[in-house]
Amino acid sequence: MHTIRKIICAVTGAVMTGAAALSACYFSSAKVNSNKYPVFGVDVSNYQGVIDWQELEKQDVSFAFIKATEGSGHVDESARRNLENAGKTDIKISAYHFFSFDSAGETQAANFISTVGKDEIDMPPVVDIEYYADKQINKPSMDETEVILRPLLEELEEHYGEKPIIYTTIPVYLRYVREDFSDYPLWIRSVNFEPDLLDWKFWQYCDSGELYGYDGDEEHIDFNVYNGTEEDFSAEFS
Repeated sequence: MHTIRKIICAVTGAVMTGAAALSACYFSSAKVNSNKYPVFGVDVSNYQGVIDWQELEKQDVSFAFIKATEGSGHVDESARRNLENAGKTDIKISAYHFFSFDSAGETQAANFISTVGKDEIDMPPVVDIEYYADKQINKPSMDETEVILRPLLEELEEHYGEKPIIYTTIPVYLRYVREDFSDYPLWIRSVNFEPDLLDWKFWQYCDSGELYGYDGDEEHIDFNVYNGTEEDFSAEFS
C-alpha cells in the first residue's frame, strides 16, 4: 500500500509540474471565478511603500498577509507600520516569515515572534518557503530542509496557539511540503491555473495586480482568494 501511495503521489506530482509548464506557455494569468471564491485579499511588503489601508478596504480587500521577517535577523522595514495601520481596519490580517535554508529554525522563529505580537494578527502566522538565489539550481535536500523547517513551524505553533500556514510554489510544495508537512494549511502560488488538485486554504493567483492606496517602488500587488464562502471565512477567522 505504501508503494502504491508513493506511485500515485509521483504521478500526481508529474502531472502538476507538467501542467504548470504547459499553462505558462499559454496563459498570462489565472482565471478566478469570483462566485466560487468571493473572499479576496492581498499580500504586501516594503515594496508597496506607505499603504492606505482604509483605501484597500474600500476595494473589497477582506484579508492581507504582511511581510514581517526573513531568516534569523531581517525585519521588513514596513512591518511595524503595516501591522499597526492594517489593525485599524476590518481587514483580517496575518504576517509572514520568509524562510531561509541557511539558518536554524529556532532563531528564525525567534525573529518572527519578537516582531509580531499574538494580538496583532487575526489569522495564523505564515512561513513562506520558496527558492531564492541559487537554491533552484542547487536544491537543498529534503532532510536538511526538514531539520530547519520543522522546529520553525513547531515553535510558531506553540507560541501563537495554531498551526502556521505554509506559503509555497508548486515545485517547492512537491519537493518539501507534500509528504512531511501536508497537515499544515496551504497557501499556494499558482499564477497560471487554478490549483484544483491541491487542498489549499489560500491561493495567490496574480502577482501583477493593481489597486489604489499605496505608493511604493512596486506598482503591482499580489492578489489572493480564500477557499470558501464569506460565511466560511467569517466563521474561521472571527
